[in-house]
Amino acid sequence: MSKVVLITGGSSGIGKAIGAFLHHKGFTVYGTSRNPEKITDSLFPLIPLDVRHPESIQSAVAHVIQNAKRIDVVINNAGVGITGPIEEIPTTEIKNNFETNFFGPIEVMKAVLPQLRAQQSGLIINITSIAGYMGLPYRGVYSASKGALEIITEAVSMEVKSFGVNVVTVAPGDFATNIASGRYHAPVIPGSAYEMPYGNTLLQMNEHVDGGSNPDEMAEAIYRIITDKQPKLHYKVGAFMQKFSIVLKRILPDRVYEQMLMKHYKL
Repeated sequence: MSKVVLITGGSSGIGKAIGAFLHHKGFTVYGTSRNPEKITDSLFPLIPLDVRHPESIQSAVAHVIQNAKRIDVVINNAGVGITGPIEEIPTTEIKNNFETNFFGPIEVMKAVLPQLRAQQSGLIINITSIAGYMGLPYRGVYSASKGALEIITEAVSMEVKSFGVNVVTVAPGDFATNIASGRYHAPVIPGSAYEMPYGNTLLQMNEHVDGGSNPDEMAEAIYRIITDKQPKLHYKVGAFMQKFSIVLKRILPDRVYEQMLMKHYKL
């Protein structure tokens, strides 16, 4: 019997690549999108879901259970980017980012856990980011939302282990997706104290995404995790130096690491 997989944010980018890969491997895949009617090229069914609204999550999960009778793997992939100086990002945008990147995955876990507990089996994969392991200049809100998801995953993992449920995180580096076009950019304000450094950093961030890895690399990593009988708690997927930056943060003095990041971003 093929495993049933639910992927939030399955209409583009990493989510779409994961869904297509698992579909070709014989999994029963359900993806979600805020506007599934606009997507005409999906290889797997897309159902409406907005992770900012718990009732939307409950409806989507109920749809999958009604049609497939079970859920084996849940991939919390839906997320949005945000950039800007902390001083200049509207608080409403900071809250909106956490609603999608942090509270959304929590609500999805709450919705699926009763089914996974009843089955006495299941796997939840929370897609975070290598950026969640460090505070990055002009990406602080994004780093914080993904870092918070890393930490809460560790807690949930211990809480549900006895029910036969595994919870893991996968932290991607830069991948060639459309995330840059969908993220909230605080405007570069002429005359602002941050005009030059933020403007230059923004260009550099977009270049990193455009030159990122193929999303299929993430799809293959997810497949290996799903088929692993004893998955690890944390995974990192991306270029060597991006993954190595996490190791450096652990071993270098804080201010040395800070200077390294500032040099990288030309600050």
